[in-house]
Amino acid sequence: MDLATFLVQCLNALQYGLLLFLVASGLTLIFGIMGVINLAHGSFYMIGAYFAYALAPLVGGSFFATLALGLVLSVALGYVLEWAFFSFLYERDHLQQVLMTYGLILVFEELRSLLVDDQVHGVEVPALLAGSIPLGELMSYPVYRLFVSGVCLLLAAGMYFVFTRTRLGMRIRAGSTNREMVQSLGIDITVLYRLVFAAGVAIAVLAGMVAAPVSSVYPGMGNQVLIVCFVVVVIGGIGSIRGALLAALLIGIVDTFGKVLLPQAAGVLVYVLMALILLWKPDGLFKAA
Repeated sequence: MDLATFLVQCLNALQYGLLLFLVASGLTLIFGIMGVINLAHGSFYMIGAYFAYALAPLVGGSFFATLALGLVLSVALGYVLEWAFFSFLYERDHLQQVLMTYGLILVFEELRSLLVDDQVHGVEVPALLAGSIPLGELMSYPVYRLFVSGVCLLLAAGMYFVFTRTRLGMRIRAGSTNREMVQSLGIDITVLYRLVFAAGVAIAVLAGMVAAPVSSVYPGMGNQVLIVCFVVVVIGGIGSIRGALLAALLIGIVDTFGKVLLPQAAGVLVYVLMALILLWKPDGLFKAA
């Protein structure tokens, strides 16, 4: 492997890992802070990809206007879903949470089939980000992939700041630890949880929208990313934003270079990584933060 190829694979690993973090960070908010096993989280990623495909004609094909409209719709969707379904799951056991959220997967897939279709679609890279940067004499790297990595890094920094340096983050962390105590202090925990859930949905939808120009938009795409996102949450530590970021980057490196160096074993390397880390630190790399 020459230097240019190595650099391309490093950038691919970084971009894949950061995109995984973008999806998994929403999951760690809902799973780690609210205590709900949300199997439907991958469907939000799929919804984001279909937003990127279906909303673009409504805003004249502008990719950034599509992102803005999709984020507004995703926040509204998350708020309504928490009110209508997830608010009833906090005191229920995990089996009921799994059954409810699995049912939502089926509903979302059927709605997708009825509203769009069952075909594979593509989303064009915005013209502003359609170029490439040279890596050596023979290789180049797409600017859009660097844009995706930049969006993920910016969101990671923003989330870490909110959860560790603001009063809102303090209330969210307190609500995840002792809900009754937070309520006794006069904080509306119901609204707080709805905002957290809406934020988790919006982050997953954003991940789907920015990933759509890189990959195809197709039925069931959320189911593939869901399992890996749960691995990210478990490795990083349930409820830890920085843990999710580090775990996603580790998985990106292992998966990308595994497919290049050990293609026959690439499918299991991520799970071997998870097993080794859990043997070393059974609670994950970091505690909730």
